[in-house]
Amino acid sequence: MRDRASLASIAALCLVNGLFLDALPLWRQTVFLLLVLLGYLHGRHCPTRRGGVVLGLVAAPGFITMAVNFAIGFGALACLGLFVILPWLAGRFRRQQAELVRAGRARVAQLERERELIADRAELRERARIATDMHDSLGHELALIAVRAGALELDPELNDRTRAAAAHLRESATTATDRLRRTVGLLRENGVAPTEPAGEPIAELVDRARRAGLAVALRPGTPALPPTVDSAVHRVVQESLTNAARHAPGAEVTVSVERHAGAATVAVHNSAPAERRESAGGGTGLAALRERVRLLGGTVHAGPENGGFAVIARIPLAETGTESP
Repeated sequence: MRDRASLASIAALCLVNGLFLDALPLWRQTVFLLLVLLGYLHGRHCPTRRGGVVLGLVAAPGFITMAVNFAIGFGALACLGLFVILPWLAGRFRRQQAELVRAGRARVAQLERERELIADRAELRERARIATDMHDSLGHELALIAVRAGALELDPELNDRTRAAAAHLRESATTATDRLRRTVGLLRENGVAPTEPAGEPIAELVDRARRAGLAVALRPGTPALPPTVDSAVHRVVQESLTNAARHAPGAEVTVSVERHAGAATVAVHNSAPAERRESAGGGTGLAALRERVRLLGGTVHAGPENGGFAVIARIPLAETGTESP
């Protein structure tokens, strides 16, 4: 309400000051310059609803004056349009432009936050999967330690002190297993079943995809890998085959796994799809793969290649405590 009143006051002052332009003293000229500034600042900083209606109502007496004396009325209306309406429109345009810029920046910031949330969620999921893998491998080894300690505890050739030490060792291994299980349980998301290790060779994974209708071929000579690296390689192949089936229907897929120079390299390449499909976006598969491989000290490259798409992951074996033969 106050914005409309102030705009009406500026316009009315200009209309009155525009009367009788045949004798225009200096102070009235200065008023026109002041009105230009006030009109621009009002449009720039004061969002006014129905500002055009307000200016039209103020201009109405000018049209009435034109009916009585055309020259005086026309001069007053011309001054109103030149010294108030045009600056006010320029200020309003500048304000709307600034609002669009702020809205664009806010949108970019929101998209950046959403991207970071997606990446964080993918990272947490992959950490949970790796924790499950570690639970299976370390839990098995701790169970073997407990079994061996129990056998020592029952050995009749050992003295009481050695048996007590074996009993403490068995209890420590059992406690460590329980703590590992609880820790992994905390890392898993509520309401989501834990993702177990694949437990199947790459060849079986490829055969299962082929039986499902995917044109996939596995290059011969798949090497034996450490459990943690093998699980990551299985995950890379599984995600790549899923993406190929989803985004490149009818394409031929080639899978290769090599072990050399102290690292395992897995490459999954699909040819150009027979049917183009738009990606829905928002997936976390590749982000999860990058995080999983990064935690093992490796890298993942994914992108177009030879008209199709390729996913290439390199995982060093030294980071897992296993040297290449």
